Amino acid sequence: MDENLICRSIVECFPYPVVFVDLTHTIRYMNRAARYHYHEERGHSDLIGRSLFDCHHEQASRKKIEQFLEVFKKDSKERFLGVSDRNMRIYVSPVRGPEGELIGYYERFEMNLEK
Repeated sequence: MDENLICRSIVECFPYPVVFVDLTHTIRYMNRAARYHYHEERGHSDLIGRSLFDCHHEQASRKKIEQFLEVFKKDSKERFLGVSDRNMRIYVSPVRGPEGELIGYYERFEMNLEK
C-alpha cells in the first residue's frame, strides 16, 4: 500500500482541523475537518493556494506565526498559538523534509478542556 495514501488517510480521519502551510505561508493542504471549519463554519472560499493570513486577520496571530517560522528554522518544538472561537487550542508545528530541512508547518486544533 502507498505510504502517501496511508498518511493522508490518517490525517483525513482526525476529528480536528489540520492545515499544512509552506514557507511562504501558503496553504497547501487542509484535512476534512479543516475544510469544514473554514468553508462551512467561517464562510471562506477554497483556501488551498492562498495565504494563511487570509483567515488569520488578527495582527497578533500573524506576528506569532511569523516569529514561529523563524524559530522553526532551528527548533522543532510545537508552539501554542491561541484559543479559537470554538474554544479549541491551536498549535503550530514545524514540518521537515527527508534531509531535515524545514519545508513548512502545520496548524492543528484540539479540544480545550480547561474551564
